[in-house]
Amino acid sequence: MSKKILFILSEYGYWGEELLGPVVACDENGYQAVFATATGKRPQALPPSLDPGYVDPPLGRSVTTPEVAVAATALDGSSRLDNPLSLTAWIPDRPYFSEPDYLRKIEAYYRDLGAIETDIEQYDAMVIVGGSGPIVDLANNGRLHELILAFVEADKPIVAECYGVTCLAFARNWDDRRSIIDGKHVTGHCKEYDYKDGTGFIGTDFNMGPPPYPLEYVLQDATGPTGRYHGNVGRETSVLVDYPFITARSTPDSFLAGRKMVEVLEKGLRKFGW
Repeated sequence: MSKKILFILSEYGYWGEELLGPVVACDENGYQAVFATATGKRPQALPPSLDPGYVDPPLGRSVTTPEVAVAATALDGSSRLDNPLSLTAWIPDRPYFSEPDYLRKIEAYYRDLGAIETDIEQYDAMVIVGGSGPIVDLANNGRLHELILAFVEADKPIVAECYGVTCLAFARNWDDRRSIIDGKHVTGHCKEYDYKDGTGFIGTDFNMGPPPYPLEYVLQDATGPTGRYHGNVGRETSVLVDYPFITARSTPDSFLAGRKMVEVLEKGLRKFGW
């Protein structure tokens, strides 16, 4: 049976290194990378993430080495990303309560969701790639939330990077509305790393300014009184494993997150970084 990892990417821009790190781990360890986006549109890297001369405003330095820029540019321009799966075509859309014949529609919805359990048997893990794009089409994507819940139910690990970690905080069972990271230890984009201006997206000229929410605060609340958010400010890397979740704070953590994913899958790693 072939080994496969499902990668979820935004159609509004991913950060180059945050795809490259886990993909390199897959390629080096015999895992096939399968890519998916919200509607099946080809993902594109955010231009600053491919530019070693780009100075990250909060950090005051470049966060992309020349070597990573070359490799990430090659991956972004390769045919590997040409035909991603579509979450819209794959996963049903939950009906509104106000829709006519709601009961029959919600029954059909749950029947259709059952097929996901079979669909994901082929995958060993999921990676939610970070960057600013996930803010737009992944963080509050109900279809992605259902996929995340299915992976958790199947006891399959999930890697989430940077603003991709938001998807974990918002993925909730509709019965109890508790975050799936309640009681877990996670990392993610810390307040000190947030832009004050310049949060942008592929395909738009819109400068959002700062991010629409401080992810650190979201994660502090979602992990609850028995879990914890770890910013690890001042440390060069921040990757946590609290199985089944592998969370990475930002760009420099991408290669480490990929390596830890392999350790989780092949060596039984269940806790790291806290």
